[in-house]
Amino acid sequence: MTVKVVLVDDHSVVRSGLRRLLESHKGIEIVAEAETGEAAYQVYGEIVPDVMLMDISMPGMGGLEAAKRILQRYPQAKIVIFSMHEAVSFASQALKTGVKGYVTKTGVAEDLVQAVLDVAKGRTFLSQDVAQKVALQTLIGESNPLQQLTSREFEVFRLLAEGKRVEEVADMLKISQKTVANYYTLIKQKLSVNSPVEMVRLAMKHGLIDAT
Repeated sequence: MTVKVVLVDDHSVVRSGLRRLLESHKGIEIVAEAETGEAAYQVYGEIVPDVMLMDISMPGMGGLEAAKRILQRYPQAKIVIFSMHEAVSFASQALKTGVKGYVTKTGVAEDLVQAVLDVAKGRTFLSQDVAQKVALQTLIGESNPLQQLTSREFEVFRLLAEGKRVEEVADMLKISQKTVANYYTLIKQKLSVNSPVEMVRLAMKHGLIDAT
C-alpha cells in the first residue's frame, strides 16, 4: 500500500529535498505540496492524504495553527510536524493539538521516512532527541508553565515574544486585534508575567526563541 503524503513548507528547496528523500522509499508518494498553513488547510480538504508533513514555522498561519484547524474539521487527519525547534514546549503543544508525529530538522533523515510510515499506520512518532527531553521533563517532574496554554494561546505568546506587534499577530492568525489583546491578558495571568521583557525571558528559557 502506498502512503499518500502532502508536503507543507514555505521553502521550495526544502520541499524538493523532502520529496526526493521520501520518494526514495517505494511505499511513499507525494501527491501535493503547499507553502502556507492556509494552503495546507485547503489542500487537505481537496485531497485528504494519508499523512500531511508540515513545517511548524511559516509566514502567516503557522504549522501548529494550521494543524489545529485541520484536525478540528477532519479529526481523522494524520499530521507530522517537522521543525527546527527541539524545545519540548513545541512538541508538547503539537501533540496536545492532536498531531501524531514530531520530527526535528536536526535529526536523521530516516526519522522523517519512519515518522510518515508509523503515523500512516496510526502510531505516534517523536524524534529521539525530543522524546528524550519529553521523558526527562516528565521524569524529573519539571513544571513547564507553557503547558497551561491552549494551542492558540501558545501561538499568540510565541509571536508576541518574537517581537511581533498585536496588529501583526492578528493579521497572521486571522483574528481581531481585540481578540489578540484578550489572549495577551489571559497569557499574562496564566504565566504570571507582567511585561513584554518577562515574556521574552520566559520564551527564551523554554527554547521558543533564540537567546541571541
